Amino acid sequence: MKVFEEIRRAREREGCSIRELARRFGVHRRDVRLALACPVPPSRKKPERVSPKMDRWKPVVDRWLVDDRTAPRKQRHTARRVWQRLVDEHDADVSEGTVRRYVSEVRRRGEIGLGDVMVPQHHRLGDEAEVDFGTVTARVAGVVLEVSIFIMRLSASGKSFARVYLSEAQEVFLDGHVRAFNHFDGTPGRIRYDNLKAAVQKVLKGRDRIESARFIALRSHYGFDSFFCIPGIQGSHEKGGVEGEVGRFRRRHLVPVPSVGSMTELNDLLMQATDKDDRRHIAARRISVGEHFALEAPTLKALPAETFDITSVSSHRADRKSRVSVRCCFYSVPVRYVGRRVDVRVGADTIEILDGNIVVARHVRGLHGEEILALDHYLEVLAIKPGALPGATALARARAGGVFTDAHQRFWDIARHRLGDRDGTRALIEVLLLHRSMPAVQVTAGIERALSAGSTDVNVVAIEARRTSEAVAAVIPIGEGLHRFDRPTPSIAHYDQLLEAQ
Repeated sequence: MKVFEEIRRAREREGCSIRELARRFGVHRRDVRLALACPVPPSRKKPERVSPKMDRWKPVVDRWLVDDRTAPRKQRHTARRVWQRLVDEHDADVSEGTVRRYVSEVRRRGEIGLGDVMVPQHHRLGDEAEVDFGTVTARVAGVVLEVSIFIMRLSASGKSFARVYLSEAQEVFLDGHVRAFNHFDGTPGRIRYDNLKAAVQKVLKGRDRIESARFIALRSHYGFDSFFCIPGIQGSHEKGGVEGEVGRFRRRHLVPVPSVGSMTELNDLLMQATDKDDRRHIAARRISVGEHFALEAPTLKALPAETFDITSVSSHRADRKSRVSVRCCFYSVPVRYVGRRVDVRVGADTIEILDGNIVVARHVRGLHGEEILALDHYLEVLAIKPGALPGATALARARAGGVFTDAHQRFWDIARHRLGDRDGTRALIEVLLLHRSMPAVQVTAGIERALSAGSTDVNVVAIEARRTSEAVAAVIPIGEGLHRFDRPTPSIAHYDQLLEAQ
């Protein structure tokens, strides 16, 4: 471009000939004529490269790639497989690199059609939200877990709600909605989903779906509409906001892999991350997510007076190990319920076992195939079979959860040394029974005081535990302070007025 300008300027100012201009600027006379004819250099012509070895096989490869459109996605031709078939079936003398380049070119040409072109969308305030599940890795209580993250994202402002769960069960799906609506203090007009089993029982033709009864009840309770995307990867762009949000949230707030003590602590971390996201700006927006949400919040539908109950109740029979099997997990119940049917209320995070209206056991929801056992539920049978305690699974769970402390272990060791294995274990069980009537902190303090006094007597532990309570009532000596309860002697003088009235 600059040489063309200098050629034209020299011709105009000095009147140089074409030969002189070519000599001065070191170019061909043909280039000088081009510069004098047009100030802009012509674009270079791209040479058409021939591929004599590949040309004869292009129709064959094209046919294979066209047939792939109706084949299962995971059983379609790769470039390497195309090359192998050409060599094996047609004895083609072409390199793998040549075949790879052609296959890549064909796929690039047919990659985008009119149906794949995206149309920019404008979202009105409070009109729509998107929901999706993703997976994240976290170290919880020293164990590396892959947990599910539920995210609801308001399409207009981009404000999100995120919470992690151990599974993607229907109760989790419903609980995520309830918590998100409470977080936003309102409900959007419509929510977009992919075809989650928690919401869709069967995908029909087009947009028609057979929805689950619990999801219909949730939608009716909060008064929003649902929109289901096209199944498969073809429909992922229909809720691209939340699809990108899952990955962004994972990269932005969960790198490096968080290490927490419990799922509750991890969810608190996510809530802090959500608040931090209120300060970010999406694309070229001039206001932050938090400022945009302040405009959107008044347009959301008001929440109903009552919160939707996400739990489900089912009946189960306790087995001989004093457990009930719920959603492929085992949960302990008090031994008196062995062989009996009990009701189980299943929530997103907890499992409650009911005897009528009374909750007899409450557990944190476990992972697939896990045993969640409470040592307290087995104390009555362990008092009869003390030899079963050292190897009891419930004892191992109590140690791992911090319920069975070092103080309990020291009491057990000293009691067995003094009283023998059987009687020492029974003494420990009587101490563990104290937890049913007193807080764990008091019982542990009572154990420490009894051991410091050199005693393993259960009565001493109980007395010392009660002494640590701040709620011990002051003893009032007989005859002192009773005047507070004195009342005047009853009188029937007013009845005489009734007699006079007659």
